[in-house]
Amino acid sequence: MLANALITGLVFARFSRPTAKIIFSKTAVIAPYHAINGFMFRLVNSRKNHLIELSAQVLFTRFVEKDGAMIRSFDLLKLEREQVSFLPLAWTIVHPIDESSPMFGLTEEDFEKSDAEILILLSAIDETFAQMVHTRTSYKLKEIKFGYKFSNLYNELRDDEPISIDIRKLSQIEKS
Repeated sequence: MLANALITGLVFARFSRPTAKIIFSKTAVIAPYHAINGFMFRLVNSRKNHLIELSAQVLFTRFVEKDGAMIRSFDLLKLEREQVSFLPLAWTIVHPIDESSPMFGLTEEDFEKSDAEILILLSAIDETFAQMVHTRTSYKLKEIKFGYKFSNLYNELRDDEPISIDIRKLSQIEKS
């Protein structure tokens, strides 16, 4: 009986671990942001359970020449907001491309020549299980659109209806 209880507990622990089911936009954009440009992507939680204390880290990686050799460079991008308390609808993560940004002054051709990639790591606490969950994704040049912006994904407000989004518009973009 003890062995049966132990095996049942191990199987339950293995298969009941929460995982993040985040849907990231299929494309990221470099679009006007305040008086400058910004690198942006969007995400939503596809589960009914809530995620709290979400934090995002975004790395810009590319090949650069240093001392005559090509090396892979990793730069942590400063975000407009690196953490949110909870994710009720959608989150547009923005990196302002100002003079201090490693992306400042880079063109689409520069991204291609340096084999640039944006790496994203998202961490949160799953409210149901009270456990930390993680997910990650990345954007390569073919998934980054220059001179575009995200379309509005919020549904039109009607009397006494809660604010809602149309998840089908998560990756929808338009010329900026």
